[in-house]
Amino acid sequence: MLWLVIGQVIQVVMDVLSLHLIADRDKDLEVLVMRQQIRILERRLGKHVRPSRIEKLLLALSALQIKVWVGQQRFKNSLLLFKPATILKWHRDLVKRKWTFQRREKVGRPRIEEELEVLIVRLAKEKPRLGYEKLQGELEKLGYDVGISTVRDVLKRHHILPALERDRTHSNWRTFLNHYRTQMLACDFFTIETVSLQTVYILFFIELSTRRVRLAVPPSLTRRG
Repeated sequence: MLWLVIGQVIQVVMDVLSLHLIADRDKDLEVLVMRQQIRILERRLGKHVRPSRIEKLLLALSALQIKVWVGQQRFKNSLLLFKPATILKWHRDLVKRKWTFQRREKVGRPRIEEELEVLIVRLAKEKPRLGYEKLQGELEKLGYDVGISTVRDVLKRHHILPALERDRTHSNWRTFLNHYRTQMLACDFFTIETVSLQTVYILFFIELSTRRVRLAVPPSLTRRG
């Protein structure tokens, strides 16, 4: 399997190198002949083509380069066997697979749903005087059956202090923010995936008093527009 993947990648590289040695008129004729052969295969096969994962990868990266550098219409016109939506779906799958890592199953009770965990954290922050038992009671009112130990574990996982310490810290922090509001910046950090599966890192700042936004982006990205 590995040698098959390496062979296909080498073949694509050789195709790219050979294109630089062919005149534009010869390229047009070669493309015309290839398109006719593909149409014949499409009619003869009479069924959907099922490419392998590496074939999807190479085709998606190549086709989306046309979309980026030439335009949407040329991108659509270049596709014969597959729809543009299919190519875009393959690229989304590649991005997901890039950030998905297989993890071994852990022994013990499974973690609660993400939605419920977010709710527990939000209640703890909005009502800093509520302890574990009272937070459990609030969740029961909303229709959630959660144990006290689960509430405690969630708050520990998010580094949220117990009720008494949380209330004191919450009040002091609010006073601190109000006092230094005009001198403080808030920041966030996120990434964007390009069509070639390259990750662009962006650092985001906002002035708390004026709401003015500042972005830190790579110079190369700025030059490309």
